[in-house]
Order: sequence, then structure tokens, then C-alpha cells
Amino acid sequence: MQGLAEDARKWSEGAHRNAVGLATALGLPAERYAEDALLLMPALQNYVDLLPLGEFEKEDWIALHTDLTSYLGDVLVRRWGAAWGKVEDPDSPVGHRYVVEATGLDNAVHQVEPYDVVMEEFENPPIGIGRMLANAEAVLHVTPTTNGPAHTTP
Repeated sequence: MQGLAEDARKWSEGAHRNAVGLATALGLPAERYAEDALLLMPALQNYVDLLPLGEFEKEDWIALHTDLTSYLGDVLVRRWGAAWGKVEDPDSPVGHRYVVEATGLDNAVHQVEPYDVVMEEFENPPIGIGRMLANAEAVLHVTPTTNGPAHTTP
């Protein structure tokens, strides 16, 4: 178990470094990113919208997937107090998965795999950074959801 926790800590640090690097590359200073990671969302969406996805090769998709996974996980950690974790998964090609865990509004601990959330965006274009984040937050139960109007009138 100790090894899983140490691996998750290293993974989290790497994801954060990558997200900060992405922020600075897109013109958001690291200090501003540290204040509010959501400040990167408009620039990141614009960047993704301008990418020639139809011309992407495998390496390009891997790089974009890594960047978006890092950003998504880092936002969840910074915004919701979530934490990266590593869980064993014999069905995974590498025998494990990295997940983000958070306590939801229902006081239960929930997990989301940022890798899968990003992959779902790739499979359902156009890629929406806000939708990607909202989907992950819904899985973690950290935001209120409604099944009808936000308020009712008497």
C-alpha cells in the first residue's frame, strides 16, 4: 500500500508540473495559475479549438491527452481538495490506474479516472474543457446537481 501512495504522490507532482507548464506556455503565469487553476480554462479551450486535430498523429494525441489529463486532475485537486490515488487493476495493460478521489457532497468518497474523462472527450468532439471538468465533478459528486428547475415558484 505504501508503494501505491508514493507512486500516486509522484504522479500528482508530475501532473501539477505539467499543468503549470501548460499554463505558462499559454500565457498564464505560474503564480496566477496557483491562485486559481480555472483561469487557464479559456486559453486552454481556445488552444484546443485551434488545433488541427484532423492532422494529428499518434504522438500528438498522446501529448494532448497527457496535457488535458494533467490539467483536469490538477484542477480537481486544487478546487475540491481531491487527491490522486493509484489503484491496482489487473485488467489494465500496466496493472494499475491513476484516479482522483474526493469526498462528495454526500460525504462518500468517489473516484474518477481523468484519463477516461479526457478519452471520452476525444470520442465525442468537439473537445470541451468545461464539459470535461463538469463530467469529472459530477462523478465525484462535488457539485450539486438538479433534475429540474433550480427553484420553484409558489
